Amino acid sequence: MFSGIIEEVGTVESYDGATLVVGAKQVLDDLKVSESIMVAGACLTVIELSDSTFMVETVPETLRRTNFGELRPGDHVNLERSLRYGDRVGGHMVQGHVDGVGTVRSVTDDGNSRIIVFEAAENIIENVVEKGFIAIDGASLTIVDRNSDSFSIAIIPFTFDHTTFNERSEGSRVNIETDVTAKYVANLIEPYRAKLAKNDSPDNSK
Repeated sequence: MFSGIIEEVGTVESYDGATLVVGAKQVLDDLKVSESIMVAGACLTVIELSDSTFMVETVPETLRRTNFGELRPGDHVNLERSLRYGDRVGGHMVQGHVDGVGTVRSVTDDGNSRIIVFEAAENIIENVVEKGFIAIDGASLTIVDRNSDSFSIAIIPFTFDHTTFNERSEGSRVNIETDVTAKYVANLIEPYRAKLAKNDSPDNSK
């Protein structure tokens, strides 16, 4: 479990589609083999450590759900170590289970902030709530508003300067995880929605 408060921006040293090596400093301080770490929004398991890097493994499901297939040496990724019981949770409860990939539609200035609009698939949009939480590339953010196929967030200067958002532009693809609470609620009410839809169908109107 994570909070979506990015600790450091790491650098991809190598990636062959299965084994990912990331260069880092701060997160290596007390990181151990077999622990979880969030890389660009995805929860992964540390399998090897050095003085300046850590190694994780990815599987086909990781590639299907994320933008990891686009990673190249030199690319930057947001990093966060897993939470400990008793830690402050400055963002929101983030699982590191990416729902899918979204695309930056636009980036515009708004005073001292930047408004970024993201396009996303229906399964993501349906769990997006105005002023609710969302994790993008692992960063905990607040949703400004949403439409049928997009949503927007506002980035404060500190977050912009200390994450990979300062490298995002129109067309960039990002990893998205919607709030787990919204997903549980949607799952709980789905049988009732289906039942209501069936009762409202023309075949049941007589």
